[in-house]
Amino acid sequence: MLGSAAGGGFPQWNCGCPQCRAVRTGSRPCVPRSQSSIAVSADRKLWFLFNASPDIQSQIESFPDLHPDAGRAVPLQSVLLTDAELDHTLGLLLMREGRGLEVHATESVHETLTSGTGVLRTLEAYCPVKWQPVLPGAEVPLGDGSNGLSYRAFDVPTVKPMRFPGAATYGRVVGYRVTDCGSGRSLVYLPCVQQLTPDVLEELADCSALLVDGTCWQDDEMSRLGLASKTSRDMGHVPIAGPGGSLELLSPLSIDRKVYTHINNTNPVLIQDSPERRILDQHGIEVAADGLTIEI
Repeated sequence: MLGSAAGGGFPQWNCGCPQCRAVRTGSRPCVPRSQSSIAVSADRKLWFLFNASPDIQSQIESFPDLHPDAGRAVPLQSVLLTDAELDHTLGLLLMREGRGLEVHATESVHETLTSGTGVLRTLEAYCPVKWQPVLPGAEVPLGDGSNGLSYRAFDVPTVKPMRFPGAATYGRVVGYRVTDCGSGRSLVYLPCVQQLTPDVLEELADCSALLVDGTCWQDDEMSRLGLASKTSRDMGHVPIAGPGGSLELLSPLSIDRKVYTHINNTNPVLIQDSPERRILDQHGIEVAADGLTIEI
């Protein structure tokens, strides 16, 4: 787990909410977090990055397995994107010194990053970029197939307003199921989901570990703190608590490890002795922190 916070990180630079104050002052038990991203490997030699956050430089430095050799070769094979949000893609620009970059993204995400935000168009001016189209439902080997991993993306429906119109609606947001081809065990990475529909829940079946959207505890969390009028669902994230919340829907699932990630700075689960954190403990659901390692 390279980063476990939502956009802006924890603490967020312009936020004085109770959680951000606590982590700055040390008044409550909590730790800083960088913006969400994971690195996956079958052999700890060849790595695959899921989302490239603006904190990518410090994240790589904090994880020796991703350090370069005596020259400038790094054991990073490719980057797989769940969406085109800036907190998941701006790190691509910080990787421009590389010899080239392989980016896995849906057609919708690729279109947004090329014609909308311009992230890929800018990156291509500095280094070669190879786009690998992501087709939800297709099983795809990672790397050359010899490393023993494959992935299957799945569409995650969202009605969040588009900042850059023009891209296709289908594939705006995807989750990934990464499978160890030897054992058949799988990890699902789902940092952004607006609603846990029956189709999405079906994609989680029989996985060994689930890293799932834990952005907000309550749907109206931001307005309660006087920080914004948007709800968690307005921002494209199902809340943890409440009717139809992720806690209610995920608790019954038989999954070895369930871990909330992409946690917003306003979420009280960031405080280790909070009542909300105790509720998750009672349900056997973890709260991700940078540096967490999960082996399946």
